[in-house]
Amino acid sequence: MGRGGAVRAGPARALCPHGVRTTRVPWGEPGSRFTLLFERLEIAWLREATPTAVARRLGLTWDETRRIMARAVRRGLARRQPAVVPPLGIDETRFLKRHQYVSVVVDLDAARILPVADDRHAVSLAPFFEGLSEAQRTGITALAMDMWEPYRKTLRVHVPEADRKIVFDAFHVMQHVLPTVDTVRKQEHRALAAAGTSPLTRTEDAWLNNPTTCSAKAWREFAALRDSPLQTARAWAMKERLRHLWDYTDVGAARTCSRRWYGWAMRSRLEPMKKFARMRQRPLEHILTYLKHRITNAVTEGLNAKIPWIKYSARGYRDRETFKMAIYFHCGGLDLEPHVG
Repeated sequence: MGRGGAVRAGPARALCPHGVRTTRVPWGEPGSRFTLLFERLEIAWLREATPTAVARRLGLTWDETRRIMARAVRRGLARRQPAVVPPLGIDETRFLKRHQYVSVVVDLDAARILPVADDRHAVSLAPFFEGLSEAQRTGITALAMDMWEPYRKTLRVHVPEADRKIVFDAFHVMQHVLPTVDTVRKQEHRALAAAGTSPLTRTEDAWLNNPTTCSAKAWREFAALRDSPLQTARAWAMKERLRHLWDYTDVGAARTCSRRWYGWAMRSRLEPMKKFARMRQRPLEHILTYLKHRITNAVTEGLNAKIPWIKYSARGYRDRETFKMAIYFHCGGLDLEPHVG
């Protein structure tokens, strides 16, 4: 009988020629100090609160909590059955504050992370795709991703007809053009301010916001600026015209729109916009594949939004493997609980 009336029981031990062996007990896993029911309780709590809080409330150390989480993730990964996952999303997330990353592949239908790989190099995701069967690789119908070239190299090697399946996510493409518009604004603002006054003072948000999310009042107040002969107004108009590329249903019409937009940008005499236009023109086919597959990386971004919370709440994920384990725990869609009974 232990403290507080708790029952303590140890497994039977036997001395064998190869050393001491312990018997398997039905209420716990090998190497664990805790019963299966207790581990199920902690896993349920870890889904709702930070590891530090769970450890404090259950009277555990950080390492004990981490080991229970690690066993849960190993169980979940071992139980995951091979399956064809038609649409996938690929993205990276920063680890700590340095230039360290992990790459994730997401099952877009089930909203779960499949592998969590080190770094974001061309070889980072290769082991995952190499581990898939031929049927699984052929069964991938579409891959939503940003315009990161190393990922594209890997997919071309391991996924049949990858160029027809890669979809450059609209959100990421627009994330590239927004800083371009802001560069035009900053350059023009400096020039106007040096000559006297600038109407661009404190207008950054107005140029970068999505008009569909603006209030009617803000849109009316913005009218004078967007209809002005400012260079920034031209850059903004190009940005908004590009946004409508994903509204097309016909690939031929979308290609014509894209060609006209490229000519407009190259004639604009705005060097930042010309630079962006050249960069965007190279992967045009992977932008237009959206019209066939109609997928985005919104699910992936939603899962990635949980990862900063994981980092913030953990206060102890200082090594990459523990960080990856936490991502699997919260975002892997795994069957984590030990089976009792």
